[in-house]
Amino acid sequence: MELGQGHAIFTAECSHSFHFHCIASNVKHGNQICPVCRAKWKEIPFQRPASHLPNGKSRINPADWPRDDAWAVRRLPSPRLDSTRHVSSLFQASEPGIFDDDEVLDQQQENPQQNVFEKDASKNNSIGGIEVKTYPEVSAVPRANSHNNFAILIHLKAPHTSGGLNSRNQTIFSPSTQNSRAPVDLVTVLDVSGSMAGTKLALLKRAMGFVIQHLGPSDRLSVIAFSSTARRLFSLRRMTETGRQEALQAVNSLTSNGGTNIAEGLRKGAKLIVDRKWKNPVGSIILLSDGQDTYTVSSPSGSHSQIDYKSLIPPSIQRNGGTGLRVPVHTFGFGADHDAASMHSISEISGGTFSFIEAEGVIQDAFALCIGGLLSVVVQEACVKLECAHPNLLINLIKAGSYRTSVTADAKAGSVDVGDLYAEEERDFLVTVNVPVDESCDEMSLLKVRCIYRDPISKGMVSLEEDNEVKIQRATVIGQPIVSMEVDRQRNRLRAAEAMAEARAAAEHGDLTGAVSLLESCRRALSETISARSGDRLCVALCAELKEMQERMANRRVYESSGRAYVLSGLSSHSWQRATARGDSTDSTSLVQAYQTPTMTDMVTRSQTMFFGNPPQRKLRQAQSFPARPHPR
Repeated sequence: MELGQGHAIFTAECSHSFHFHCIASNVKHGNQICPVCRAKWKEIPFQRPASHLPNGKSRINPADWPRDDAWAVRRLPSPRLDSTRHVSSLFQASEPGIFDDDEVLDQQQENPQQNVFEKDASKNNSIGGIEVKTYPEVSAVPRANSHNNFAILIHLKAPHTSGGLNSRNQTIFSPSTQNSRAPVDLVTVLDVSGSMAGTKLALLKRAMGFVIQHLGPSDRLSVIAFSSTARRLFSLRRMTETGRQEALQAVNSLTSNGGTNIAEGLRKGAKLIVDRKWKNPVGSIILLSDGQDTYTVSSPSGSHSQIDYKSLIPPSIQRNGGTGLRVPVHTFGFGADHDAASMHSISEISGGTFSFIEAEGVIQDAFALCIGGLLSVVVQEACVKLECAHPNLLINLIKAGSYRTSVTADAKAGSVDVGDLYAEEERDFLVTVNVPVDESCDEMSLLKVRCIYRDPISKGMVSLEEDNEVKIQRATVIGQPIVSMEVDRQRNRLRAAEAMAEARAAAEHGDLTGAVSLLESCRRALSETISARSGDRLCVALCAELKEMQERMANRRVYESSGRAYVLSGLSSHSWQRATARGDSTDSTSLVQAYQTPTMTDMVTRSQTMFFGNPPQRKLRQAQSFPARPHPR
């Protein structure tokens, strides 16, 4: 408890603060639940008659203090726990050699009564719930002409979550909807070094409180805290009411000191994932740091390009060509002093995303964006299979960003390893082929496309019964071909992402002028495309993002403090086609934000509105980018 502007302030164990006299009155009437997050308190405030304390001073009353103060905090008796449930100390004096002490899974998840996804793949080109659409670059090619590097767009959209919706069509995140989604094993690896002291640590605790309150009883959480060394606060445990209370207490007890040993924190987090006895269908690691690893990586020349960041990442969670654990590390660089290059590399190598938290106040929103996705996984191990449908057709290239692709030696087949998809998440891949001369037909089949994936609820594989076939017309004479708007939009996205990567490379070599020139050239080229001339929102958003990056490369100081992190977070978002946060204290444009799904949007909204009293003036600003498809106004 503390004093604030003449009033006693009570800070509960869930980290929310209230005027003491207000909340004490609330508790006096039997309410022992936080009005903000609904956490059940073990320590409650109560008011005693005024005594001899000078100036009405307040204090928290431990069990052995005389109870003579006007304001006090009383500890409630602990609820009786199930005697069969093993409860370990939150802060163990010594950690076990093997982290196989994770809590057993929710048994209701072991035997799902029914599959929640529609398996009729014959409706609306749906593949067990996944929508697949294909778009050829043009609809017709003259019979007597060949067409090299002919582009075909493959578009995927994941099914919506089976969770309930409220009156405003917002996804309901509650224990009652737990059985409608895949439960999660989440390990958070948190920087508590000396530089996190004060406001940063307080905001981190608050953000973790938000995460804890939105995990369901089938989800499991473990927290690793690291500074000079790393320690596990508690094993993977289910976020039941008791589990949440214990997790909140553990997080709120964190203190900051020491250096920054990211590698040790990740090593312990990965070990926890590898050693666990039980496994929920979805597993992920969240890593947050505000500094640079001073124990594992060093660059004598001072150049980020000289560092091998793989040394930070345990081999068990590296993707390694698809042979890893498929447990992504979603990294969050906090403030101006974090090592954006290392955080981006960690996320990229493990299959996660990198978010740049520029303003301290948006850390909770950034976490909310991430868990909004993790708590809505509806597709796992998705893979797109391609097969040439014409004997003389060859696959040239598959452009899929960071997703692993393969093309057979004879160039007749290929694949894209897509992995997990959040509810209503979309993916776009461009395939280029060589269309041969063919005067024997009026219509030519180019590609057969099919998709297989694992249903995370039933754990069964889902496959399309009939291939989605891409066809074009082969006429003797055709008029001016009309280029597909969808293909043009995705070409613009890929062109912009390539320009960002090239500009970043130039900036790292000290050529900021060249970097800005690359971005400006790309911006001008995009403005000349057919989608830009038609007023496409995607192109407008891409140009705004390129302009923002130019400003953040204005000079070396600006680039080092925010430009590098902003660009790398954008590259992470575009390469995975997944939303990342690039938060600062300013408002965003009216453009729809990049790759953000409805469940992610809902979770961010919850974060921004879950306050006691007047909310602070802050807003998450994502990349000024675009959705996979324009939405009707």
